[in-house]
Amino acid sequence: MLRKILLPLIFLLLAYGFWVSQDFKEIAAGVSIFLFGMLSLEEGFKVFTGGVLERLLKKTTDKKWKSLGFGMVATSVMQSSSLVSVITISFLSAGLIPLIAGVGIIFGANLGTTTGAWLVAAFGLKVKISAYAMPMIVFGVILIFQKAKALRGVGYILSGLGFLFLGIHHMKAGFETFALQFDLTAYSMTGYPGVFLFVALGILATVIMQSSHATLVIVITALGANQVTYENALALAIGANIGTTVTAIIGSLGANVTGRQLAAAHLIFNATTALVAIGFIYQLTGLVDKMSGSLGIGKEDYTMKLAVFHTVFNALGIIFMLPFMNPMVRFLERVIRPHRGALAKPRYLTEAATELSDTVIEAMRKETLNLFNYAFAIICEGLRLTPADVVAEGSLKAVIRNSSAKKSINIDERYENEVKSLYSEIVVFSSKAQSQLTPHQTEELYDLRNAGRSVIGAVKATKHLQKNLDLSLQSQEEVIRKEYYKIQLRLAKVLREIDRIRREHEEDNENSTTVSLDALLAEVQHTCKRRDKRLDKLIRKKAVSAAAATSLMNDFAYAATLSQELLEVASTLFSPRDINDNFDKRSALLEMNAMSEAQSGPTPGRQSP
Repeated sequence: MLRKILLPLIFLLLAYGFWVSQDFKEIAAGVSIFLFGMLSLEEGFKVFTGGVLERLLKKTTDKKWKSLGFGMVATSVMQSSSLVSVITISFLSAGLIPLIAGVGIIFGANLGTTTGAWLVAAFGLKVKISAYAMPMIVFGVILIFQKAKALRGVGYILSGLGFLFLGIHHMKAGFETFALQFDLTAYSMTGYPGVFLFVALGILATVIMQSSHATLVIVITALGANQVTYENALALAIGANIGTTVTAIIGSLGANVTGRQLAAAHLIFNATTALVAIGFIYQLTGLVDKMSGSLGIGKEDYTMKLAVFHTVFNALGIIFMLPFMNPMVRFLERVIRPHRGALAKPRYLTEAATELSDTVIEAMRKETLNLFNYAFAIICEGLRLTPADVVAEGSLKAVIRNSSAKKSINIDERYENEVKSLYSEIVVFSSKAQSQLTPHQTEELYDLRNAGRSVIGAVKATKHLQKNLDLSLQSQEEVIRKEYYKIQLRLAKVLREIDRIRREHEEDNENSTTVSLDALLAEVQHTCKRRDKRLDKLIRKKAVSAAAATSLMNDFAYAATLSQELLEVASTLFSPRDINDNFDKRSALLEMNAMSEAQSGPTPGRQSP
């Protein structure tokens, strides 16, 4: 509602400004060109995120000082704290980095964004940068039209830098001519009333432009043209710092709970830093004067002194907030929690996760694992076991002997609420996200979606198996009870082994994981053969009735399907990320399935969820 009102109001104000002043047109055009340059620059950096950022973030955010350094360097290079915030929220939403690392990146980004003020103050207002802008734009646009992804990325970066320089040139020219007609310093205010007013103006400007960097460039160019006083410029810079949190908050609207936690951390940090800066603004001004003198900056070089001030109050904010980082993270995790409803909700499939190709694949992987966790619990409970008993080190035989005392669960209800709803979200997300992926990433996406379909197949096989399993517990025929006991035991062993393989994979013991999967695959195949031979022997001896034999034959097939589906999921989620390797495993599973069908009759078909 607010956006619907705000946009027409901005258009009306701009139209009035264009009508009143020709110079205002040049300033507004300069701001627009500058913002377009920032968008181009962001687009260029996004091109180079295919796996690079994922690896870089994992290596550079495992310690607090590393995450601070990454945020500072990344923002200095990209010249956009907003882009760094969006990237960080995307990686948090995909579960690639913990919240504490995300907070560290945001803290560092606040310091990194101050380099932009130094560049504009030192070169933007003193060098004719428009001379460099035109060649950059020309070369950049030519590269944008190339087919190679890397060349397009370089083209966006070059043209982005060119538009940034051109925008600064037009803003500078506009303010210089504007100063001949209007003296905005006549509207300046001193003391704390002026501080609060111009802080509010800085917040408003940043909210409208969605960029504190753009606000700061306008303030520096206006200060260079003597259109704003030094004191008021300091307050505008503080307001820009608060206003930039709005970008993070907007970015978090499409994120999961960790993304919202990060946006809250960003707001707390910037608001606290701003309050400290406002409270001690005159003391900080004195400190800036002393530091500027020692750096050789002239007393009246206010644009450079503003850059010093911007760096000083952000650095002091980090020093002040650093001891409170861990308590703040714990507080946010306690206060901002995921909403728990009747239906299982995706934890990682968010709009923020679609920002980068890296995060699309990782979000899919983690959500498929989340789906598997739900299914693992349903399968265990469908076999009258508990997940805790299955993954524990105790005797499975003892656990299964006591399983008759456990209540039967409603698999249909659990399937609808926990598995089907979540898998539907996975299918929708993968369909939307695949357009921005490389061919290799698209293959990975399909592998993960197929793994989700295997989860569905495993739960459905459990549902069919559960009916006769429950009846067998009350059967008067000891042979039948023993056969279903063996089915329970065999499946429990498969579940336990898959859990062990999962833990090995999480410990990055990939070679051991691959060997374990191959061994389990061979063992399941051998069990299928042995089980079919045993059933043939029971039928020949007439140890079971024809009806019971038919039920056992079907349930052997359901158990085989369940094992196969679980192994299919494990081969995708818990083996090294190699498409050919997973394809070979799937081929082996299909071959085993065909063998099982030939020996025990047709395997029940997989229904669509």
